[in-house]
Amino acid sequence: MERPRMTAVSQLRERSTRDLPAMHFPEAIGGAFAVEFGRFLDQTDGVDQSERLFDLLSAFALNFDCRWVSYGSISSNQKSLKTVRRDPAVLLKFPEEWQERYFEMGYDRIDPIIKTCRTRADAFRWSEVYNDVSTTEDERRVFDEAATFGLRSGISVPLHGPDRSLAIMSFAQARNGELQNRTIQYLQFAALHFHLKVSQFANSSCIEGGPALSPREIECLSWIASGKSSWEIGQILEISLDTVNFHVKNVLQKMDTSNRTEAAVNAIRLGII
Repeated sequence: MERPRMTAVSQLRERSTRDLPAMHFPEAIGGAFAVEFGRFLDQTDGVDQSERLFDLLSAFALNFDCRWVSYGSISSNQKSLKTVRRDPAVLLKFPEEWQERYFEMGYDRIDPIIKTCRTRADAFRWSEVYNDVSTTEDERRVFDEAATFGLRSGISVPLHGPDRSLAIMSFAQARNGELQNRTIQYLQFAALHFHLKVSQFANSSCIEGGPALSPREIECLSWIASGKSSWEIGQILEISLDTVNFHVKNVLQKMDTSNRTEAAVNAIRLGII
């Protein structure tokens, strides 16, 4: 497989976003960025659901041609995203096929984005990591395979917490190329705004209705409760058998159950379905 061409970066950025030099963008473009960012802030005012907030963030990212967005948190004693998949704060708009491949191949254990986020405070381009001399060939393979699933270029934003926790927001494009510094600034501001609001949700209330499941996971669980097999659910939802089993596995992990029937019963009891 031919490796996607990545733009070399001469050096890592050593300053925070607020210290970046002013970019010479046409006034109309810069004004449009500011207007869209202001609209995003207005739209999120008063929103108290992380899923709705994530939808607004994803819509804002589309202004910069970032079709794919992901957000997840990692505690200080975690080494990978494996256990984070059970966390209701994990929100993904990455291709489902790539998610399956990512965990199937164990890329969560070698993902260079996670490693880089632990030591960075500012947003960075994926190409910086790809071209860094310390990045191994195995780590580069994560980027190479992601590109085959449509994630051809992007940035990640480290979001460090006071308890040494770490959240990561990533924005990806379906085309080769590099986001401009001004674009990265706005996406980083939006990611920080999102993260702070989600953190406020977690601090101000506790989860009463059980684990948070994605809409697709709830659909699969509902059909399980109706007695449908994975193959039948795939036919109903028009998704592959592997994709159904992927969602069912996530449900079992999030609900801490060992079988489908127990998960369905608990979901009914908790009012999830």
